[in-house]
Amino acid sequence: MTTASNIERIVISIAALIASIFVGGIVVLAAGFVAECSQPVLFFPGVGYSCYNPVSVYLELFTGPFSNAGVFGETLQQTTILLLTGLSVALAFRAGLFNIGTQGQFVMGSMATAITVPLLAPSLPGGLAGGLILIPLGLFVGALIGGLYGAIPGALKAYAEANEVITTIMLNFIATFLSLLIVSTWFKDPNSTNNTQTARIPDYAMLDSSVFPGDFSLVALAIALTLVVAMTWFLARTAFGYDLRISGIQEGAAAYSGVSAKKMTVISMGLSGALGGIAGAVYILMVTGRWMPTAPAFGFDGITVSILAGNNPVGAIFAAFLFGMLKVGRVAIDFNLDVPSQLVGVLRGLIILFVAMPEFFRMLGTRFNVGSKTAVATDGGEDQ
Repeated sequence: MTTASNIERIVISIAALIASIFVGGIVVLAAGFVAECSQPVLFFPGVGYSCYNPVSVYLELFTGPFSNAGVFGETLQQTTILLLTGLSVALAFRAGLFNIGTQGQFVMGSMATAITVPLLAPSLPGGLAGGLILIPLGLFVGALIGGLYGAIPGALKAYAEANEVITTIMLNFIATFLSLLIVSTWFKDPNSTNNTQTARIPDYAMLDSSVFPGDFSLVALAIALTLVVAMTWFLARTAFGYDLRISGIQEGAAAYSGVSAKKMTVISMGLSGALGGIAGAVYILMVTGRWMPTAPAFGFDGITVSILAGNNPVGAIFAAFLFGMLKVGRVAIDFNLDVPSQLVGVLRGLIILFVAMPEFFRMLGTRFNVGSKTAVATDGGEDQ
């Protein structure tokens, strides 16, 4: 049964990608007819000239991320952080919870790491020894603060019946402004006129990025892949993981077997938040080296990664790589093709839209007697 479900998910994901590329190609072509340019690239008799070639756009979108070592490293950098936020969302989904607050947990975790590491660095040895202490410490602090922040909507849902969708959305806003307040008031960089950033983390406390040009660390990717293995094992091989999954799909059965739904809700959201916090810590230790108020929306993108992966930790690897590739490919199009960045954003949005509605493709398949009539789990739940 599990194999059939996994095959369905792969087929649905591929069908969604093909459909989104097809529709996106029509959008690019149509936009090219109304755009003004000095050198049209396509001519259709009876229709006119188009300024944009959909084939060239998609070719650049999917090959640009591999054009050189630096760009490929950036693709892996995006993949690593997206994988972590994707795991965060997926864990909550598997517990039957919708954690839209991964972005807030990402921000709080990144802030905690960016404050703690520079604060403790002067009192610890430098060099390799300092890095071996500060990097794990930074990751731990990020996970701790992210986990505590994630547990808040869990507790509100468990003990006040507050909808976690609403509370996590609100907590995203609170995280943004609370972190800005904390940094600008107590932890701003004393050597900078910018009051909204922390002091820079010492180079020896940053994740090593010497293999690829730019800000990508194989150590960070190894951490993310280790968490994939750990989460897979946790969900499939441990009693607690089994309780978490059962509480997500059959709350009544879980309660009958002695599982506390309230306790499980808080813990699940806390673990989900911890993964979001680790993503924030990795972002600081690998990319920026300091907290700044312009945090990318990795937490929101993690929702799409999780949905595309069917909430499967292993599937999240491929989903994160796809979206990392799309992010970098978008930049490649900006540089190499005369196509508006807004139009490229539409293409990326179409891919997200199509992969986020697997039920449509499942219904399409059942209409032609392909696949099962049982809904594929994308909103929390269990492999079938």
